[in-house]
Amino acid sequence: MYSGGTGIWERIRESWRDPMVRRNAGYLMAGKMIGLGLVLLLISKWYLPAAAYADTAPALPPPNVNAINTVWTLVAAYLVFCMQVGFVMLESGFARSRETVNILVEGIADTCICGITFWLWGFAFMFCPGTPWIGTTGFMLHGLPATYGTTGVPLLAYWVFQYAFADTCSTVTSGAMIGRCDFIGDLLYSVGVTGFIYPIIGHWAWGPDGWLANLNPVNFHDFAGSTVVHTIGGTISLAGAIALGPRLGRVFKRDGGAPMKPHDLIIGATGGLILWFGWYGFNPGSTLSAMDAQGIGRVSFNTTIAACSAGLTSLFYSYYKAGKWDLALTVNGFLAGLVAITCPCYWVDPEGAFLLGIGAGIVVVWGIDLLEYLRIDDPIGAVPVHMIAGIWGTLSLGLFAAGKYGAPTATGADTSSVVTGLFYGGGFGVLKAQMIGSFSITIATFVTSMALMYAIKYGFRLRIPTEGEIEGLDLHEHGFPAYPEYVVTGDDGCPKTIDDVPVGRRTLARPSKQKKVA
Repeated sequence: MYSGGTGIWERIRESWRDPMVRRNAGYLMAGKMIGLGLVLLLISKWYLPAAAYADTAPALPPPNVNAINTVWTLVAAYLVFCMQVGFVMLESGFARSRETVNILVEGIADTCICGITFWLWGFAFMFCPGTPWIGTTGFMLHGLPATYGTTGVPLLAYWVFQYAFADTCSTVTSGAMIGRCDFIGDLLYSVGVTGFIYPIIGHWAWGPDGWLANLNPVNFHDFAGSTVVHTIGGTISLAGAIALGPRLGRVFKRDGGAPMKPHDLIIGATGGLILWFGWYGFNPGSTLSAMDAQGIGRVSFNTTIAACSAGLTSLFYSYYKAGKWDLALTVNGFLAGLVAITCPCYWVDPEGAFLLGIGAGIVVVWGIDLLEYLRIDDPIGAVPVHMIAGIWGTLSLGLFAAGKYGAPTATGADTSSVVTGLFYGGGFGVLKAQMIGSFSITIATFVTSMALMYAIKYGFRLRIPTEGEIEGLDLHEHGFPAYPEYVVTGDDGCPKTIDDVPVGRRTLARPSKQKKVA
């Protein structure tokens, strides 16, 4: 028999004699009992009454489910969810090897957090009736109709589709914060993004009574989320990069340096192409109707041609600037084209999609140069691709809307009211509405996300300590490198010891909690 058991019990009894240990154990047990009590209270007040009286409730008529539209929406949702694979590959490939595991863990954790928060209250905030600013019903999907609106798509299937969108916004947020964000800080801001910022501000444009969705005299339009998903995610990413500051060893061009090199462009470019593939769920799936065959085909074509023109524009622009065919800029170029076309894809003709893609390929390069000049460290290009290209795409609807197409319905396109841009004789009405919506959402998102990031920075911790950043996030935060069988050679730009870091750039570890000795 193992004789060490007696020693364990002796240590337990010895520890229990310490009044501080007893007090902490009491606090822990009290906290667990309070948490258990709250859970039981919610169950008794929320679930049990409905279950107890389910047999006496009047029978509801069967929902009018459209099977074709349901399958179409779910297949699109699965494609959008596959974009998470593209995001983690793009980010990890463009980052340094020392932070690869961290990117993967954050992506998985953010996806799980998004599912819980978007079920509990996020969907209610965003898509349920309430006020022009926030939904106030439908928490945990209770009390909602069996199908969403007039689409014929079951509510739970529609939730899966919109969850994939919310998860995309959350993942975009991490792009500019790679390489120095504390993992606990990531979990905290992820709750803030998917639980509050994204659904509340998104309600303004996509909620049934959102003030932008009902803007007079012309409504704000955002078909699949250039603003609601991408500008919001990119703007939060900008706030995070500002609050964190640049990575150790990052020297900007105006100071005689250059961006840190990505560790695997093969993975990065492959991730970008997977994102392109997922966009065929993102944009065409937003029709929520497989019966709108013309609309699905047009959206798919416009998505393709905008990505192609944007990618080529960035490729040739990079050669014009540096005399080299830049792979990273080309990938960010076609991603910017995909972001830009996401808003106007249903209402523009192929010529408009081609031209706005060229614009996206230009503004993304300008955005990268602007961040470099402002000394804002964005390792992936998340801010130029998602925020800046998202703004451009939203405004471009007011220029290129062809004046032929209305809104999709469960049975096809409604052409009783069409969207017409400035270049097609529609005047400034649509452009003005797009400017109001894009700028108000961008400003509101930036202000709230800056408050969130600085609250985490000073109330908890947003950036890992200097020693952890020198060691690398993979080892410091997760205890294991991405490539344990390979010796990583070369200089990745990070200081090797804490003495190499200027005093003003050092961040401290949390003070360790040690037991007081009487």
